Amino acid sequence: MRPEDIELVAAPGAPALRGDLLLVGLATPDLPTNSYAGGLYRVGLAGGEVREFTRGHRDSAPEISPDGTLVAFLRTAKAGEPPQLHVIPVDGGEARTLTDLPLGAGAPVWSPDSRRIAFVARVPEPGRYGVADGRGTTPDAGAEAPRVITRLEYRFDDIGFQHDRPPQLFVVDAAGVTGVDSAGSADTANSGPRRLTEGLATPCHPVWTLSGEHVLVRAQRDWGVEETLNTDLYAVPADGGDPVLVVRSAGTVEHPAPLSDGTVAFLGDEFPDTRCVARNLGLWTVPLVLDGTPAEPRRLTDAETVDAEITAGRPVETATGVLVAVRNRGAVELRKVPFTADGATLAELPLIAGDQAAVKGFAASGDRIVCTLSTWDAPGEVVLVEDETTTRLTDFSARLRARGLRQPVEVKGVAPDGYATHGWILLPEGDGPHPVLLSVHGGPFMYYGWGFNDEAQAYAAAGYAVVLPNPRGSAGYGESHGRSIIGAMGTVDVDDVLSVLDAALERPDVDADNVGVMGGSYGGWMTGWLAAHHGHRFRAAWSERAVNAWDSFLGTSDIGWWFAEAYCGTDPADLVAKSPLTHAHRITIPFAVVHSEHDWRCPVEQAQRMYVALHRAGVETELILFPGEGHELTRSGKPRHREQRFREVLRWWSRHL
Repeated sequence: MRPEDIELVAAPGAPALRGDLLLVGLATPDLPTNSYAGGLYRVGLAGGEVREFTRGHRDSAPEISPDGTLVAFLRTAKAGEPPQLHVIPVDGGEARTLTDLPLGAGAPVWSPDSRRIAFVARVPEPGRYGVADGRGTTPDAGAEAPRVITRLEYRFDDIGFQHDRPPQLFVVDAAGVTGVDSAGSADTANSGPRRLTEGLATPCHPVWTLSGEHVLVRAQRDWGVEETLNTDLYAVPADGGDPVLVVRSAGTVEHPAPLSDGTVAFLGDEFPDTRCVARNLGLWTVPLVLDGTPAEPRRLTDAETVDAEITAGRPVETATGVLVAVRNRGAVELRKVPFTADGATLAELPLIAGDQAAVKGFAASGDRIVCTLSTWDAPGEVVLVEDETTTRLTDFSARLRARGLRQPVEVKGVAPDGYATHGWILLPEGDGPHPVLLSVHGGPFMYYGWGFNDEAQAYAAAGYAVVLPNPRGSAGYGESHGRSIIGAMGTVDVDDVLSVLDAALERPDVDADNVGVMGGSYGGWMTGWLAAHHGHRFRAAWSERAVNAWDSFLGTSDIGWWFAEAYCGTDPADLVAKSPLTHAHRITIPFAVVHSEHDWRCPVEQAQRMYVALHRAGVETELILFPGEGHELTRSGKPRHREQRFREVLRWWSRHL
């Protein structure tokens, strides 16, 4: 694919299924409007016919009411506006608007009686974010009152400042009424959204109890009164009242899902203090007790081998077990956890879908299971699993596949200590030998995998062989694999990256003397580290949104106050020693420093400090800054910037490889 082909990257969201009705939202980058556009589509379960269901600028997050008569969804009316909650009859007609909130609404969740919808939305302080203050004036951003910050967790990348617009839980009548309080504080029946929570607990992942009397949410421990990385499960009365603690977790709670036996399933992990990195999420259950005395949860899956993928959504109950998406050696597989499971290993969980693919979302109704599945040649297609047969129902990526995508080939190596290593290589057309790009992923507790990789495809189309390693520190290879670099970054992870590269360079169709290294976030850290300590192996480097200096990262990153300690410890000398900036004087190869101006995960000062050090040392270097973007530019940034970034990458490598 070429840079402009980003418009062909059609990404379906999680499917909604009830009976014979299957809906999915589809989003594609739109360069003319510099936004993401797309509507809801109805997918036929029999013949796979796909037809348009809605026609908003961007419609997403469809949820079908339990009685099968209405569809709730989010609609962004035009580029730059926040999404609002809408409902539409399943047999068509005009969509009705249920919210008009200044910062938009979150994904809808139906009550069991199909009368109400729960959602989470951010509530701005008066006088901020376009909301009038107590004097009736609406100051622009530059004229707002000063922020008084008293907490460590006060902002978040791609969101911004948090405590002057905390998320809160709402409920709205599905019948819909036009009179909505823009501040979200109305509490009378049928007057629009009713706000159910206060404070800084950051409730999320709402879901109704089977009785419809409470909404379950994940929220910060003690309802956010004290700062902590721990989260617990609460039940919020749907008609108003104080949240009730359901489970005090061993670490975190994510995606609660009430089960028919009176328990609640959720994804969770265990950790002490702030040592939460590289922990496998497992499936847990807990009795739903609403007397304020939290019950003891039980972990159904093995902590070492089973790692649930949080982005794929909440667990789903079936007649014979609970479905959960699991990360496994570059795949995200849909597995079934039996109700009787107790610490079940990955090998004991039946595979439903996702072999050499990545499950992005899933749903079930009766004996049918549907998944949004990403493969090497498609960002996402909807598949049906029924009677142990898997059928692809959509062809959203037909135009993209016509661009001649390249299929990844597995690479297996061996580190100096004998550890088996794993990754992939994407090869361009032709016999070669091809110049090589070693690309290191972020995280570090993330992974490259079998799903669609637009970056690797773009580089392979331009003539580069792209090597994608999953070194120790990555997710999906067991918790001990992920935690092996705690306090040891720059050791076995470097060995693993280079061992996969060495295995790839044994191929006769690649040019072992013409190699570049690149990566973002942790991958940017690795790029700087390799350039400083193994620079003789590379012609040039491209370091993006990198951690370059742990000492300043600790105090400037949105997660720095705990993340730096979790990976590097508390000794200031260790923070300095593990910083690429400390070793910048060793770098002699051309080195691109790439960053986004609004990145609060790895703040732009990380790029500035590295660029100045390299420039003063006489290294051939460039500082490439993208305005208005955060840490997620390459995945969800503005479409024009994503296209422009591709062109900058290819410009750099055409010069140096």
